[in-house]
Amino acid sequence: MKNLHNALRLKQLYQLKDLGYKYTNIKPFSYADQNPLELPNSLKTLKEQAKNCHLCSLSKSRTNVVFGEGNEKATVMFIGDVPLAMEDNTGQPFLGRGGEMLTAMIEKVLGLSRSDVYVTNLLKCHPLNTQEVHETQVHTCKAYLFKEMELIQAKIVVTLGEKAYHYVTNDFTDLKEVRGTIIQNNSYVLVPTYHPNFLLKNPSLKKEVFMDLQKIKELL
Repeated sequence: MKNLHNALRLKQLYQLKDLGYKYTNIKPFSYADQNPLELPNSLKTLKEQAKNCHLCSLSKSRTNVVFGEGNEKATVMFIGDVPLAMEDNTGQPFLGRGGEMLTAMIEKVLGLSRSDVYVTNLLKCHPLNTQEVHETQVHTCKAYLFKEMELIQAKIVVTLGEKAYHYVTNDFTDLKEVRGTIIQNNSYVLVPTYHPNFLLKNPSLKKEVFMDLQKIKELL
């Protein structure tokens, strides 16, 4: 898998873009220049590598890397956006009221237990309140997410929130226009919906998420 190299190359290009470059004679990355840095083919080893990742500035302020967790052979995979402060403290994803809501969604609507599914985030490090997430950080971290997706091989992928949908699909359509849509990919079906933390602030949208989950239950 070459996602890590691609992410590093994108990071360099975005940095040049921020400096005002419109055209550059940067030498494209070549695998002939060095040994390939393949990401590991086991979740355990991938998690260890992520724990020691210092490819972006978020690594300087994190307490713990928040890696995905759950059933490694899950049929359904949930992808959020960024870890919260409490998740940074423990290294576990989807805690607090938002995590409780996600668990209720899984158990009460889908009829599964949380241990049946796999949950993870787009970013593995918590950004401080004063930090604005830059697209270079997302593209760097996406390599870990895509490797998780490759290893889990879930048949249904549910993106939670706008950032997760945008960066997983590279489609920047407003989430309200695409939520609940069943998007067929080569190896899985993707269903975008709202993030539980967003629902806590906008409880009137719970009905729409319930409808999205009903579609996922039918797919199951």
